Amino acid sequence: MHRSGKSVAIIGSGPSGLAAAQQLARHGHDVTVFERQESIGGLLRFGIPEFKMEKAILDRRLEQLTAEGIRFVTNTTVGDSGDVSLRQLRTDFDAVIFAIGSTIPRDIPVPGRHLNGIYAAMQYLKPANIEALGGLASPIQATGKHVVILGGGDTGADCLGTAHRQGATSVTQVELLPQPTPTRPQNQPWPTMPNLYKVTSAHEEGGDREYAMRTKEFRSQDGSSLSSILVEHLEYSSDGGVTVIGEEELRADLVFIAAGFIGPELSELNTLERDAREHIKVDDNWQSTAAEGVLAPVFAAGDAVRGQSLIVWAIAEGRSVAAAVQAAIEPEALALPAPLRPYEKTWSA
Repeated sequence: MHRSGKSVAIIGSGPSGLAAAQQLARHGHDVTVFERQESIGGLLRFGIPEFKMEKAILDRRLEQLTAEGIRFVTNTTVGDSGDVSLRQLRTDFDAVIFAIGSTIPRDIPVPGRHLNGIYAAMQYLKPANIEALGGLASPIQATGKHVVILGGGDTGADCLGTAHRQGATSVTQVELLPQPTPTRPQNQPWPTMPNLYKVTSAHEEGGDREYAMRTKEFRSQDGSSLSSILVEHLEYSSDGGVTVIGEEELRADLVFIAAGFIGPELSELNTLERDAREHIKVDDNWQSTAAEGVLAPVFAAGDAVRGQSLIVWAIAEGRSVAAAVQAAIEPEALALPAPLRPYEKTWSA
């Protein structure tokens, strides 16, 4: 097999980082993946429950990647005061890729947010996933409790299924927006991705789904622990207006906020340039514009650049950034295949 003599460091072992690692290793580069968690896999291991994706599938792929020569380093943070600095990586490797995902959760800062019993979704899912795989028992248990999930997306559905398995008394998933239609709306024509009403396997197991509700206040009977949520019923007009048409108090012993993620954790990476959304800024070749100079080039891809999105996008961008790295460090060699980058287009009915 061709060996290039070039080395690449990848920070983050989620779908984007693993996709880039495999492409580069197969082209003869020495690849080292750095992961701050205790196990490899990122979102695939700690964010997606076992009932949705069996971890044996991930482990099988990791065995394949290891056999292909990829080196994995866990429990290692990269940053200004981390276990290894970005400057050190740029000195030791020929290229560096950041595939660290978008992990800062979007909060709901309403009165009562300080009460015990309110958690971001990943605070709940990660330890629950570890427990499901035979690890330590999760400190957050839904057994015998009334659970409310704020957020109607896939992460909320993962919390729903997990709470069912822990024996919750009731589970209610609350969505801010109105209920989508079961068929493609006229203003979302092909090939755009339509926002459709869907029922996941977790929803089939039970629980209530509420739409057009906005959290107004978290309430407590004893002053310290959550006991209920005050929500507003909303009415949406065709011109985008929103009107409050009523209020309701929902019983809740536990709340999981699954309102999405606002960006990557970059507080220890001050030399990386950010865009207006506080994501890593890259050029058309996936390279960070703030990391130019005599040291190794720095690239980024996945949710850390795009923002919270789908796993398939992360994989595609991992392959794309691998092609960009290949062109930068071994330009005379055969180019790696890469997916076409999406283009912006305004669609109208």
